[in-house]
Amino acid sequence: MANLVIDIGNTRTKIAVFEDNDLLYASQYQRVDTSIINSWLSDYTIERVVISSVKKNKEEWQDSLAAATPVSYFNASMTGNITNKYETPETLGLDRLAAAIGAWHLFPGIDNMIIDAGTCITYDFIDSSGDYFGGSISPGLNMRYRALNYYTAALPLIDADKCFDDTYGKDTPSSMRSGVQNGIKFELTGFIGSYKKDESDMNVILTGGDSIFFDTLLKNSIFAPCIKIDPHLVLKGLNAVIQK
Repeated sequence: MANLVIDIGNTRTKIAVFEDNDLLYASQYQRVDTSIINSWLSDYTIERVVISSVKKNKEEWQDSLAAATPVSYFNASMTGNITNKYETPETLGLDRLAAAIGAWHLFPGIDNMIIDAGTCITYDFIDSSGDYFGGSISPGLNMRYRALNYYTAALPLIDADKCFDDTYGKDTPSSMRSGVQNGIKFELTGFIGSYKKDESDMNVILTGGDSIFFDTLLKNSIFAPCIKIDPHLVLKGLNAVIQK
C-alpha cells in the first residue's frame, strides 16, 4: 500500500508516491487533469492521499480523486512532530511548514536551516528540539531579473547564467548578472552565517526549483560541506504528516 502526495504550487503541481518513507516516483506538471490522476491510481495501490495547495478553489480532478480514495488536505494544524511557534500559524505558507516537517523527519535532533529556492527564496530554521519559530522571504532568482526589466526603461530581460563567476560586470548584461547572482550568493552566505555562528552542527538543506543553481553559487563557500540538496523536501514533509 502506498501514499499519494500532491503539492499544488503557483506554477506547477508536484505528485509523488511513497511506500512508508521510501519515495517510489515523483513528477511535476504545469496542468493536472483527471486522466493524469487516474494513471497514478492505476499504477499504484493507494491507501492514503494528502494534498497541499496554495490555491483557494478546488479543481475538478480533486473531486474525482476524493471519490476514489480518502483525501486529507494539509493545513496549519497538521504539524507532524514539530512545534510550530510562528505567531500567526494560519498565515504561514504551507510549503514552508511542510519543508520544516520534512527536515525534522529526515534529520531529527539536529538544527536544520531550509533554503527553498523557488519563485521566492525562503529561509527557515527548525532547531534540534523540533521548534520552528519562523524565517525570511525574499525575491527569487527569476523574479529579480524580471523586476530589473519591468521597473526600468533601459535594462533588458535576461536569463540567469550558471557559468557567470565574475566579481563584477563588464557590460550591462554581465553587470545585471553580477548584481542578481552575486547578490543572492552574498544573501545566502549572510543568512547561513548568521544562523551557523550559534549552531555549529547545523545542516543547510537546499530545495526548490533553483536548488541546483544555488548549490553552484555556494560551491566555493566555507559552508559547502554542510549543504544538502533535497528537491523533494516538501513532498517528504507531507508524506511524514500523512503517516501520522
